[in-house]
Amino acid sequence: LKEQLISVELSPRIQQQGLLSLAANSTAPTRLAVLFPGYPSVVRPVVEGQSMTSSKLSGNFLIRSRRHLATDAIATLVVDCHSDSGDYCSSSYQASSKRHQDVLKLIQEVKKQYPSIQEIWAIGTSMGTVSSSFVLTHEPSIYKGAIHTASITEPNARNSYPELRNFDYAKANHIFIHHLNDPCFLTTHSGAKSIAEKYKRPLITVTGGGDFRGDACKAFTEHGFRGKEKEVMTAIGKILMTAKVETLLID
Repeated sequence: LKEQLISVELSPRIQQQGLLSLAANSTAPTRLAVLFPGYPSVVRPVVEGQSMTSSKLSGNFLIRSRRHLATDAIATLVVDCHSDSGDYCSSSYQASSKRHQDVLKLIQEVKKQYPSIQEIWAIGTSMGTVSSSFVLTHEPSIYKGAIHTASITEPNARNSYPELRNFDYAKANHIFIHHLNDPCFLTTHSGAKSIAEKYKRPLITVTGGGDFRGDACKAFTEHGFRGKEKEVMTAIGKILMTAKVETLLID
C-alpha cells in the first residue's frame, strides 16, 4: 500500500483526519471505501514514509484488513474521530449530522486528489456501523450504499447503542455481512438475520476462520472475522465494483 494522512480543519482547534490507502500501482481509483472502525472508533494513525506505522486501533478488522480491499480501482479511507474527541468517539456523535459533515470534508479532500473517484461506499464494523448506517440518512446523495460488518443488532441491550433502535434500513442500499458464530452479545447473527428479513436487505453469512482469542466483542474472535479477512474483503470489493451481491455465504 501507499498511504497518507488526510487532514481537514473543522475549527481553529479541531481537525478531522483519515488514513488514505491505495494499492502501490493505483493512480486513478474509481471507488472510495470509507471505513468506520469499531469501538472506541478513535484511530489516531501515524504515517511514516508511505505506510501507517501505528494507531490506537491497528487490530480492528477493517484496519488490519484494508490491504485486501485496496486495488488499482478501490482506495480505502479509514475515518478517525475528530481531534477533540478524547479516547472515545461517542455513538451520539457518530449518529449525528455533524459527524457526517465532518467526514464529507475528508471525502471532498480525497476527491480533489483523485477526481477519478466515481462511487463512494460506507463500510462499518461493530460500533462503527452506527456511522455507516446514519451516513445514508444524512448524506444519501454521496454514497452508493453501505456495508455493515458485525453490525450492532441489539441496540436495546445493556451498554449498547440506542441510536440504532428502530433504524429503517429499507430506505437505502444497506448490505450486511455477519459471522454465523459471532460471540458478541451486541452483534448476534440471529439479530442480523431478523433485521435483514424485516427490511428485505441482503445478509452475507460468514463461517469458519480460526486462531480465535480475546474477548467476545473484540477484533480477534469471529466478531472480527479472524482467519477470513481476505475472503470477506474480496466479497466487499466485488460489491463495490458491481453494486451486486453475488453470494450470501462465505465459507
